[in-house]
Amino acid sequence: MRRPGFGRPGTPGWRDTQLVTVWQAASLLLGYPDEELLARRPLLRRAAASVPAAAGARLGAVLDHLDATPLRDLQADYVATFDHRRRCCLYLTYYVHGDTRKRGMALLRFKHAYRAAGLELDDGELPDHLAVVLEFAATGDLAQGRRLLLEHRAGLELLRLALTETESPWTGVLDAVSATLPPLTGRDRDAVARLVAQGPPEEEVGLAPYGTDAPASGPVLLPDPVVPGGAP
Repeated sequence: MRRPGFGRPGTPGWRDTQLVTVWQAASLLLGYPDEELLARRPLLRRAAASVPAAAGARLGAVLDHLDATPLRDLQADYVATFDHRRRCCLYLTYYVHGDTRKRGMALLRFKHAYRAAGLELDDGELPDHLAVVLEFAATGDLAQGRRLLLEHRAGLELLRLALTETESPWTGVLDAVSATLPPLTGRDRDAVARLVAQGPPEEEVGLAPYGTDAPASGPVLLPDPVVPGGAP
C-alpha cells in the first residue's frame, strides 16, 4: 500500500493519512451497528478529531447519535433505512445498473481491483457495498479506491441526498465521505438529476457472477480500524 503523503489533485488540503482516517471511520459507521461498533466509539472520536472539520464534525454528529440511542433502536433504524429504501442502497452499482445484467460485469470490476491489491472477498459478499469500498480505499489501495468512489459519485450523491431528505442520522457519514472528494462536476450533476428523476433501472435478472444467495444488506465484517490514536 502507498505510504501516506499529500492528497491527490482534486482534494486540496487533504493528506493521504486524513483520507484514510475518514474512509476507515466511515466504513465502520456504515456497518450494521453492534456492540463491537459501540466499543470503538472512543477510537472513532479520536479519528474524527484528527481530520478537517468538514468531515470530522459530521462524523462526530453520527457518534453523538450512537451515544444517545439504544442499540436495538440503532439496528432497527439501520434496517429500515438501508434495507427498505430503494434510494438508500449501500451497493454502489445498483444506482447505475439496478438489478440488470450489466450490474454483474460492474461488480467484476470491483472484484478485479481488489484482487490486484491482493485482497479477496468471501463469495457471499458483494464488492460494491460502500463500507467495503471505503475499507479497500483506506487499507488496500488509496488511489484505486478513490477511483471507484469517483466513478460512482452520482450514486453516492443520490444516497447522501436521500439520507438528508429523511433526516437520517447516517447522513453525516455520507457528508464526511463527500468532503474528501472533489466538488461535483456538471456531468456528475446531470447524472444525479437523472437518478433523482428516474431512479435505478428495474429489470430483475439476478446477479449470476455472485450467486443468488448474496445478502441484500446487513453486517459487514471489517478489520480493526487503522487510525491515529492507538487502541480505544
